[in-house]
Amino acid sequence: MITKRTHLGNITVSKQFFTELIGRTIVNCFGVVEMNSGSAKQSLIESLPFLSGKTKGHKGVSFKIIRDKLYIELHITVLYGVNVSSVVKSIQHKIKYSVEEETDIPVEVVNVFIDGIKS
Repeated sequence: MITKRTHLGNITVSKQFFTELIGRTIVNCFGVVEMNSGSAKQSLIESLPFLSGKTKGHKGVSFKIIRDKLYIELHITVLYGVNVSSVVKSIQHKIKYSVEEETDIPVEVVNVFIDGIKS
């Protein structure tokens, strides 16, 4: 849970909200084929059938908050033939814009890791 203090009171945002927001935004970006597991923990959860349904759509998204700023990591597979640099810049811009617009929490860095290319 992330709490932001405003003049009207406290706003609490869950980690699940962040992962769903980022996941929805990334899937709609041009050139992205799929999200990939970013860690061994995500791979293990994905392989267990009774847990995999609970995290659907969240694989490949991880983030942390340091000093009230958000640091995001994404693991994706891109479409063969696209300009990878342009796709990454577009993803970084869209993620930063959508998260800051929805939550008013500044995004410091969006790291995009290309784990594969599919045709």
